[in-house]
Amino acid sequence: MQFSGEELTLRRVFNYVFGLYLITLGVAFSIKSGLGSAPVSSIPYAMNLIWAVEIGIATFIFHAILVAMELALLRGDFKRKHFLQVFVGVLFGAFTSFSVALMYFIPPADNLIWAFVMTVLSIFLIALGLFFYVPTNLIPLSVEGVTQAIAIVTDKPFPTIKVYFDICVVSTALILSYGFLGQFGSVGIGTILGALFIGTTVRYIHKIYGHFTGEDVDLKKM
Repeated sequence: MQFSGEELTLRRVFNYVFGLYLITLGVAFSIKSGLGSAPVSSIPYAMNLIWAVEIGIATFIFHAILVAMELALLRGDFKRKHFLQVFVGVLFGAFTSFSVALMYFIPPADNLIWAFVMTVLSIFLIALGLFFYVPTNLIPLSVEGVTQAIAIVTDKPFPTIKVYFDICVVSTALILSYGFLGQFGSVGIGTILGALFIGTTVRYIHKIYGHFTGEDVDLKKM
């Protein structure tokens, strides 16, 4: 069976689902840290704080908006399969709700060191999740779909655009939080660290993987 011009193998599907889940686990650790949510969840988390929208539903709404942005960027190059990103947003939202619920069993970040450990773990899990699922070339999560679209349009590396895009997302979450709540809300030092270092971490994971395997992973394939 073929999908996106490649054989739909069990390994390809596993890497896709496993990568998505790793990202939501990273998101959950970022929220648990108390130092601000991960960039990918900063706007949904701001929606949760401002309008009390359940985090999974807020995540779905955010991703639907990003699909529309991707359509505007790619225009004629936007593939029909990319509309399925809306439904992947539902899966990602469910994974996010489940991962956040799992954090009930993790001790609270009652000191700064433990909070930073959670933040670093969050950054690594999100970057590793991206490295697992993006190259599968199935249905990109809309956040990565937009990032890939910008990388293609600008002819820039995916990790570089990832940093810039995360900074834009965090800035938007900051404006929403401060405008409606009069405080930083979903944005904290952990959010800023995520925006600055998730893309960079993906780049280093890519280099380490290439060093040990001799393979080059295409992070802009869509």
